[in-house]
Amino acid sequence: MEAGFQVLIAAAASFLFVALLIATVLLLCRGQAKPRPFGSQIASDVEAASDFFSLDRLRSSSSYSGAGDESSASYDPSLDRISMSELIAATRNFAPDGIIGDGSFGFVYKAQLSSGSTVAVKRLSADAVHGVREFRAEMDTLGRIRHPNLARMLGFCVAGSDRVLIYEYLENGSLDQWLHEPDAEARPRRLPWPARVRIMRGVAAGLAFLHDGCRPAVIHRDIKASNVLLDEFFEARITDFGLARVVEAPRTHVSTQAAGTMGYMAPENREGATAVTPMADVYSFGILMLEVATGQRPNLTVRPEGGAGAEVGLARWARGMVEQGRGPEVLDHEMGEAEAVESQVRAFLDVAYRCTVDGPRDRPAMLEVVAALAQL
Repeated sequence: MEAGFQVLIAAAASFLFVALLIATVLLLCRGQAKPRPFGSQIASDVEAASDFFSLDRLRSSSSYSGAGDESSASYDPSLDRISMSELIAATRNFAPDGIIGDGSFGFVYKAQLSSGSTVAVKRLSADAVHGVREFRAEMDTLGRIRHPNLARMLGFCVAGSDRVLIYEYLENGSLDQWLHEPDAEARPRRLPWPARVRIMRGVAAGLAFLHDGCRPAVIHRDIKASNVLLDEFFEARITDFGLARVVEAPRTHVSTQAAGTMGYMAPENREGATAVTPMADVYSFGILMLEVATGQRPNLTVRPEGGAGAEVGLARWARGMVEQGRGPEVLDHEMGEAEAVESQVRAFLDVAYRCTVDGPRDRPAMLEVVAALAQL
């Protein structure tokens, strides 16, 4: 009897052990099968892409032939991963007449995918080996952040030496086009003053998010009119993060190369070999404010009123007018009917003046700029 009881106990213990083992296996399988959140997928894709974009690998790659290594990712749940062959078809083999913009180290094309979606496709120049870092910076930056005033990157594709970024398409083009390239059909009139103020509020909000809303912070390093896109409601979207840098504490990035566009570049960065801080973006933003107010390109000189004296740069001329109390006189005369209130114009130019002082420490942070523009 005692021996039989022991056998019964042993059998029961064996059954419990097997049952627990099966339950454990089922739980593990269920945990492995659980889908990852979309954000986790984005992080995984960015990490995998960073491994794929090694400089040696890209240098040794041959041009795309429909075979070999190809890597792509989608950062939008409504968009499937896109192959290079589809991008070639959508852009008619990157036809020149499809170019809608010229970003850092590459052209931007309008493309219609097989799904019917219209997107903007940025292709890095094939011979721009020095642009690999910039391409990867743009992917790493826009692939992981979202803000109403930042252009959305929908995905990327790499095949051989072809490196392509896919963006949302914004039908109103760039701020540069609206300021300097009037078109009888697409841009029949210059932007009115209220629209210009609203656009600059949007750019300020986007930059403030990059500097203070992202951890670590992001410095754009190439704020200019052609890098501000406009949606159907003329809301601003900052684009082209090819020169962007992620900045750890104490919020500086040491660079040995000048970055940015002449006319917009902060004095401390024109010669390179200096620490890059958010204040460089603040300066570029201030120059953009002057451009928006005056309609003058920052990289061209301005002749003072009356034609007397030597031509000077936009910043020097506009700042001089503000110092003389003549700020409203610099307004773009082609805006049409005067819709600007003088007190608002003076306040707008005062913000631009503070942003464009030579000393970085004397410039306001973008959060201060956002607050100031909100009062206009």
